[in-house]
Amino acid sequence: MSESAARAETPGYMESFQNYVRTRKGTILLVEIVLCIIVLICYAASRDPGYLALAICEMIFAIIIFIIFMRQLNKDLSFIHWPWTDFLRAAIGSLLFLITSLIVVIRGRDGAGIAAGVFGILTGILFAYDAYTTIPALRSKHTQAATEPSDGV
Repeated sequence: MSESAARAETPGYMESFQNYVRTRKGTILLVEIVLCIIVLICYAASRDPGYLALAICEMIFAIIIFIIFMRQLNKDLSFIHWPWTDFLRAAIGSLLFLITSLIVVIRGRDGAGIAAGVFGILTGILFAYDAYTTIPALRSKHTQAATEPSDGV
């Protein structure tokens, strides 16, 4: 197979982006990225910019996972268990967003901080939904241990 034929078989970045965004996981990841950007902007405008790191880190993690799944690099990098990686990313992100957002909303120093807290709660709920939707992928890859003794022992 020539190089030009191989290039014609692999979809371009825009085509793979459009195809992946049409999936449920792609839509969830894209909305997570957009909500992280909104939370980032709100925290930057508030009096409590100390929570910017959470929005930045979770946005970067979501972008990395989005690109890996969009380009199907998870099939090439099989030494990483991708369902567990995605589950832990989403579960930890959900917990951190809910905790920090509740702290900011309860303090309520300024409007931008409250907006960041509200959007952070929504983002935490979306991250929790993302973690919940990855559970079937974890169960399908799980193999049960042998419970009966073998004859050779």
